[in-house]
Amino acid sequence: MQRLPAPLQKIVDQFSALPGVGPKSALRMALTLLKWPEETVRALGRDIGGLRDALHICSRCRSLADSDPCHICTDPKRNAEQLCLVSEWDSLMVMEEAGVYQGRYFILGGLLSPLDGVDARNLEISLLENLLRQGEVREVVLALGSTMEAEATSSYVHALLGRNFSGISVTRLAQGIPLGTEIKYVDRETLRQSLKYRQTL
Repeated sequence: MQRLPAPLQKIVDQFSALPGVGPKSALRMALTLLKWPEETVRALGRDIGGLRDALHICSRCRSLADSDPCHICTDPKRNAEQLCLVSEWDSLMVMEEAGVYQGRYFILGGLLSPLDGVDARNLEISLLENLLRQGEVREVVLALGSTMEAEATSSYVHALLGRNFSGISVTRLAQGIPLGTEIKYVDRETLRQSLKYRQTL
């Protein structure tokens, strides 16, 4: 393969460092930028350069936002008594896109994973406790997923709240068989969770 000019190779290398972008995709992206009008490319460069200056971490929920506190935390229509706990910002975005939850959020910044060296000190636990001490929250909704790490984190948070915040109820998103799925195609763990969290009709 022909050697790329150094400036182009530098951009390809930087794009390749992005998650899910291989060298071929990175080269296509770089070549696309060369086809764009010069002002469009320069504007993109300015926007990328200003990204860190324009974004804030919300001091209340730990979400990425263009203001602090973020628009969700300051929305008076949101139920301040309900706090949905998610691991990362992209989980919050999925919840918001669904449009069915009207409470507030808190982003833990990850999940407990002892094998990877991630313990409670690596998460935003102390900030969560400070938020709960303010006395507004009456329910914490665990929306952490169903992986082993999510289960460990849910158990940890549940125990923590039980010890220190007895007036706050802890709920979790329902787990089980997706709509439109036949039982014969359901894996054992999903089936176990479905039976464990079965509902009364």
